[in-house]
Amino acid sequence: MAGLLFGAFLSISAVPGLAQGTAIEFGGLRQDTSLPVEITSDALQVSQSDGSATFTGNVLVSQGEMRLSAQEMRVVYAAGGASSGTIQELRATGGVTLVNGGDAAEAEEAVYDIEAGEVVMRGDVILTQGPNALSSNELTIDLASGTGRLQGGVRTIFQTGTR
Repeated sequence: MAGLLFGAFLSISAVPGLAQGTAIEFGGLRQDTSLPVEITSDALQVSQSDGSATFTGNVLVSQGEMRLSAQEMRVVYAAGGASSGTIQELRATGGVTLVNGGDAAEAEEAVYDIEAGEVVMRGDVILTQGPNALSSNELTIDLASGTGRLQGGVRTIFQTGTR
């Protein structure tokens, strides 16, 4: 009976648009945001006027075990600009992929607010956790707690291990 109820739940939750917002545990996406951030890319352009730096081509951002890749990454520095050395936020566009442990998420764009310890991914978001997949228009991840929220057109596919 429990298996039947669980199967019914899965078939209902896999229908797109039923859930407007879904909270989920992202244990693999828990991250210490005080760790150093390393960025590599093909090119870098620095703007003195607004205190930002734009990395382009094969961008890879690393912080601890977390990896974020994209085609372009704009780094916004805290007051004092790049000379302060304190990153306020990272804005990634173009084939964004976030990987940490067994969890991975893809989207069109992502904003990582370093101080808040939050990543917001938007546009055709796909999250995979092992064999399970979730999709939505937006995914907000709290890196301190390892929890997140999917919003807008949420669709889930859970593998039950039974056929």
